[in-house]
Amino acid sequence: MFVVHGMLGAAMGLSVDEAHYALYAAHPALSYFDHPPLVGWVQWPLVALQAPEAMLRLVPGLLWLATVAGTYHLTLRLYGAGAGRDAAGLWAMLALLLAPLLHILGIGLLPDTLLMALTVALMHQTLTLMESTNPTSIRHWLLLGVLLGLAGLSKYTAIFTALAVAICLLQAQGIRLLRAPGVWLAALVALLMISSVLLWNAQNQWVSFRYQTQHGTGGVWQLQHVLRFLLVQLVVFGPLLLWGLAGVRPLADRSHQWLVLFFAIPFAVLAYLSGGGTSLPHWTAPAWVALAPFAGLALGRARQTRWRRPIVGLAILQGLLCIALPALMLTGGIPFVEAKAPASNRAPNPFADLHGWDQAGARAHALASQRNLSSVSVQNWTLASRLGWYARPLKVHVLEDRFDQFDLWAGDLPEGGDTLLVDWSEMAYVRPLGAHGFADCQLLETLAVQRLGRPLSEFRFYACQGWSGAPQPRLLSEVTAP
Repeated sequence: MFVVHGMLGAAMGLSVDEAHYALYAAHPALSYFDHPPLVGWVQWPLVALQAPEAMLRLVPGLLWLATVAGTYHLTLRLYGAGAGRDAAGLWAMLALLLAPLLHILGIGLLPDTLLMALTVALMHQTLTLMESTNPTSIRHWLLLGVLLGLAGLSKYTAIFTALAVAICLLQAQGIRLLRAPGVWLAALVALLMISSVLLWNAQNQWVSFRYQTQHGTGGVWQLQHVLRFLLVQLVVFGPLLLWGLAGVRPLADRSHQWLVLFFAIPFAVLAYLSGGGTSLPHWTAPAWVALAPFAGLALGRARQTRWRRPIVGLAILQGLLCIALPALMLTGGIPFVEAKAPASNRAPNPFADLHGWDQAGARAHALASQRNLSSVSVQNWTLASRLGWYARPLKVHVLEDRFDQFDLWAGDLPEGGDTLLVDWSEMAYVRPLGAHGFADCQLLETLAVQRLGRPLSEFRFYACQGWSGAPQPRLLSEVTAP
């Protein structure tokens, strides 16, 4: 699967999130607006050497490989000695291999890809300290501090993982744990490692924490959002991992049951936050990985019972989903999804998003050079990352009234400024003219994107002059007349 991930990664362009985090590496900093910096730092050497995208995707591939291998060995530790040990480890790996969304994180580097591998490593180290008869062993606490620091540099939700670590250790060692110098050493090491995030935020009005607070809470809480979230989770991660809930109670060492908190705490919090309509499916990936060892224990036992056939059926169904998803990604959804007309109210093709941006970025760079334009502009921040990556070193301005990472990198397009405006058919906007746009926008070129001989989308390039400085972007599908 590691080789398959590499082949798929070499055949597709970067997704919006991947390109965004690759731009982190192209703009090294102590931290960033929406995430801590590790996702950019680990790519920086390759980006600095101008490595091809296939090489960049070796990073998530190796992290995915470490996650699966670490899960296998953690399952063996939890099982202990006895017959069926190897089967439990293999079923834990199989539960991960048959989770469709985890393959996406094995191809594209997201903060969750980092946190998955670090969650498994933290579970290993927590288990070591839980079993230790000498909680003053400094080297174990040093390693725990380093792992917690790396997790904190990966994603803000690592705070839930740290909480699981603390509860597990207190349950195993009792209050005497707080008298061990190693505990405070681990906390100090972790704090020192995340100090770059704190320093950057202190220099930028704590913008990341304010953004995460608003982004996490979302809008009005509704139960239907939570139910939809849970249904999506079941589809994209599969019921085999959910079997892990049945693998907790029969553990020989009851203290090991507390490790399920690595799943329960982040999943419960994110499920609750989904009621505000903000949780994305992949945010829970580290939590599901933490449940995989327990799934291996339960599935290893269940294969010898009347549940054998249902389990095999679920495995086949999830395997088909794992095949279908990359196939749709490679083909752009063809022949199941038709291209969207620019003014259509039909939902955009989610698989078209993976194709054509490298061509659009190269063309934008060439057209900007021909017209002596120093920047590219888009009307929505989600359109900026790929152009920022493929048209670099051109600056990218986002012409909407919201603050994001691109404001820190490029700032606002100045009033009266000229730029190359790029529009994409799958998220087409009204051409901004007048009081809330430009004095003039001339269509230079239309670039059609095709896959397997069928149209997927198109890009339009405009040379625009005289920016008003008062954005009010409108989707083409939301207005009655263009």
